[in-house]
Amino acid sequence: MTTVWMTFLVAALLLPFYRVIAGPTVFDRMVGVGVIGTKAVILLCVIGHTYARLDMFLDIALAYSMLNFLGVIVVSKYLEPGEPQL
Repeated sequence: MTTVWMTFLVAALLLPFYRVIAGPTVFDRMVGVGVIGTKAVILLCVIGHTYARLDMFLDIALAYSMLNFLGVIVVSKYLEPGEPQL
């Protein structure tokens, strides 16, 4: 059963790549990257449940989600109109 969920999540993970590649603006691309990161975290949790090592994979998923969030904040701050504040 979890193989079906993992296959579904991998297929759903590939869909936002269209938005990343063909996004008309940088902000559309950033949303696509955020969605890919979120689905990757969910996929890590499902893999951890499948291999009965949820504690290890949950730690990896939390670290990846924090990096994803910080990356979006940094790029958003960089793309903010006006003079960048460091």
